[in-house]
Amino acid sequence: MFAQTIIVGRVGKDPETRYTAGGAAVANFSVAVSRKWADRGGEKHEETTWYAVVAWQKLAEIVQQYVHKGDLVLISGEMQRREWEAKDGSKRDAWELRAVTLKMLTGRKTNGAPAAEPPMADEEIAF
Repeated sequence: MFAQTIIVGRVGKDPETRYTAGGAAVANFSVAVSRKWADRGGEKHEETTWYAVVAWQKLAEIVQQYVHKGDLVLISGEMQRREWEAKDGSKRDAWELRAVTLKMLTGRKTNGAPAAEPPMADEEIAF
């Protein structure tokens, strides 16, 4: 079975990258996805959903280099549930989007000129 999630939104803060004991890069960041609508009375509403995103290995390195707070990104991947035990011994869990592909939708400028495009940001999945 396979489930895919696709989001388009703005990065909430610069990605934080760390490395596992085995040397694999892991980048964590958040993305805000907003939805706007007007009700029958014409009153405007806006709702924002925050997604925790995790990228691994080559994609994590690309994210660290090219993705910054405020960037508009399109991310596809799979929602996964992560569980851990807190310091007080209670069990915690959270849902996060495990990024498989990432596309930059806003170009960054350097000294008035467009910045270089990041390389293709697809993560290979081994089965």
